[in-house]
Amino acid sequence: MIQTGEALLTKEDFAQRKDLPDWLLDAYQTFHETVTNKTFPCYFGMGGQLKGELRYGYVTQDDWSNLPKALKSFLALFDNPAHKRHGLFVFVEPFEVEGSLEEYRQQFWEILQYLHQVDEVEWPLKSPRDPDHYLWDFHFHGEPIFVFGNAPAYKQRKTRDLGKAMVLGFQPRRIFEGLKGTEKGGIMSREKVRERVAVWDQLPKHPDISHFGDPTHNEWKQFFIGDDAKPIVGKCPFMHKEMR
Repeated sequence: MIQTGEALLTKEDFAQRKDLPDWLLDAYQTFHETVTNKTFPCYFGMGGQLKGELRYGYVTQDDWSNLPKALKSFLALFDNPAHKRHGLFVFVEPFEVEGSLEEYRQQFWEILQYLHQVDEVEWPLKSPRDPDHYLWDFHFHGEPIFVFGNAPAYKQRKTRDLGKAMVLGFQPRRIFEGLKGTEKGGIMSREKVRERVAVWDQLPKHPDISHFGDPTHNEWKQFFIGDDAKPIVGKCPFMHKEMR
């Protein structure tokens, strides 16, 4: 495991560092090839990768302690306005044998629960603790963050398969300023991306995909969507410390 101060990785690190595990180098290479494909639906991800604007982290199956360090270092970048559109992608060491979508989803929520347990900063008082509230969103270190899971078990929604490793994408809500769900720029860019996603996946938009603030929407369902076009049912696996 890399040292605390080096938990946050750059594009250059993958070319220059000699201490990164082989599985991570393989996972990053697949990620790079996928998101830089000219037909990849997400313009932001493609542009960020090509320009070296994205940041990365990784965790092993036995040790997740690298993640809060990397995430705090990543959030610190936003003290500089030039970094407002950056995203963080965290690679999870692959299972020995590829798992089911439900196994990856379970681990995804376990990782977010772990992040919450070690978080030293309280959530804002006005932020809902219950994921069933339509204004609930995940917080870490005082920041609201949209998190989305990608895993090799996605067979139909190919845009969510970024290689053998599960990949967690972290997007602080502040990067969507000017692109929010009800703003013109947000509506236009979102619809363009969703049209391209539908072409890649050969599936209609997932019914749980919407925008933050939609009173008919639960944000948590968008974090790890199904490999189909069926709404997710049941309770959110995440539980706020205050609700235990």
